[in-house]
Amino acid sequence: MTLLQARGLVKSYGPTPALRGVDLDVAEGEILAVTGPSGCGKSTLLHCLAGILRPDAGEVLYGGQRLDTRSEADRSRLRRTDFGVLFQFGQLVAELTAAENVALPLLLAGRGRREARTAALDWLERLDVADVADARPGEMSGGQQQRCAAARALVTGPRILFADEPTGALDALAGERLLAQLTRVAHEQRTSVVLITHDDAVAAYADREVALRDGVVDPTGLGVDMSTAATGERR
Repeated sequence: MTLLQARGLVKSYGPTPALRGVDLDVAEGEILAVTGPSGCGKSTLLHCLAGILRPDAGEVLYGGQRLDTRSEADRSRLRRTDFGVLFQFGQLVAELTAAENVALPLLLAGRGRREARTAALDWLERLDVADVADARPGEMSGGQQQRCAAARALVTGPRILFADEPTGALDALAGERLLAQLTRVAHEQRTSVVLITHDDAVAAYADREVALRDGVVDPTGLGVDMSTAATGERR
C-alpha cells in the first residue's frame, strides 16, 4: 500500500530552484533511499515530505489525504505522532540525559513521566545504548548520540521515519551499526523509512533507490530496486 506520495513538487529558495516537479511514492514498510550529489534537492524533498516545508507547487499526500495544505500545528502534531525525523547531527538536547531526550516526544504528547521513561529505556536497549541512559550528549561518542537520536525518533511508533544523512557525521563502523539497527527495527515494525544519502554504501541498506539530479528524479534509470540490483533489473 502506498503510504506517502509526492506529485509535481516544486520548491525554490529565492531565484534558486531546489525541486522542479518531483513525483515519488513511498510504500508502507518500505525503506527508500533518495540519493544524489550535494545540492540536488534531497534534503528539501525530505522536508516537504515530512511537512517541515510547504512546496511552492505540487502536493504531498499522506494516507491519501493532502499533507501540504494542513496548518503548521497539524503538521507539527503529525511529526510528534506519525512521523519520526532523524537528522545528520542528532540534535539531542545537551542539558538532558539520553533517557530524557528519548522520552521527550512522549512527554510533549501528554504521556506520564514514568511511562515515558520506561518506553525510552526500552528503545535505548533495543538500539544497544542502554548503558548511556543517564549520560548527557557531551559524555557520549558520536555513534552513541546518533543511536539515542534514532531511539527518540522511533519511540512514538511512527509510521514513517525520515532520516537525513543519518551516518554523515559517523565513522564507517558506527554508521554500519546504526544502519543495521535502523533497518532491522523498521522491518520488524513495518515502519517506512525515507533515507537521504549521497553514499552508495548507505543506500545499499534500502529496499529501493531513487536518484535526484538538479531537483528532478533522474531519468536515466537510477531508481534501483536493491533486491534485484545484482541482476541489473530496475524499478
